[in-house]
Amino acid sequence: MELFYSRNIANGVCQLDLEESRHCAKVLRHAEGDIINVIDGEGSLFQCKIEQIKKEVLCSVVSEQKNFGAHPYNLTMAVCPTKNIDRYEWFLEKATEMGIDTIVPIIGEHSERKVIKPERLEKILVSAAKQSLKGAVPVLQEQISVKDFIKKQQFSSNTIKLIAYCTNADKVSLKQILDEVAANKNATPKEVADIVILIGPEGDFSPAEVDLALSNGFTPLTLGQSRLRTETAAVFACACVYSSLGE
Repeated sequence: MELFYSRNIANGVCQLDLEESRHCAKVLRHAEGDIINVIDGEGSLFQCKIEQIKKEVLCSVVSEQKNFGAHPYNLTMAVCPTKNIDRYEWFLEKATEMGIDTIVPIIGEHSERKVIKPERLEKILVSAAKQSLKGAVPVLQEQISVKDFIKKQQFSSNTIKLIAYCTNADKVSLKQILDEVAANKNATPKEVADIVILIGPEGDFSPAEVDLALSNGFTPLTLGQSRLRTETAAVFACACVYSSLGE
């Protein structure tokens, strides 16, 4: 299925931006009267009829399908950007393909990368959502320090809050946690699992950051015996949630 993306859909009218219009009309050679599929980034898929092609493609909405490509959980990944930004971009792409709702670039005391360019990352998220047939594009929040994220985020009382780090400690496996979530989901199918996972930078979280997370209700998490790179750990966590709770 060929998908386009637009945030300008209202009152039965859909307008593609310049980039999407160019791809639609110039690259794919769509013409007036063609039916195309457009996602709005918020979960809906629209069938649209092309009414006019100029600099921008203007369409009329034929039908709407809500919750297109949705997953039955809410996953927030708070992950420190990697020194090599290509690795972080790879994580964003793969996480979106599997199913994720929110990405928070967190900056730790040991982070080597302190700044990101959100415009490029957002384009990667849109592209991955279209490629994997999803109506919703994950929300990319503004970068924030690890400590501020832990202290300032408003979590619901039933949010499962997890932090993965390298220091030896008593930890719970992600499989154990997800098995419990899946059992609860079967018992109360209308309840959507709300999960937040923190993944640190190449130098790991600092002891102060770990202590702050634990004192704020985060559970220590193990991702297995292997020492994983930041982006590998993040993608592995997303894959575990997707395979355990996805449908």
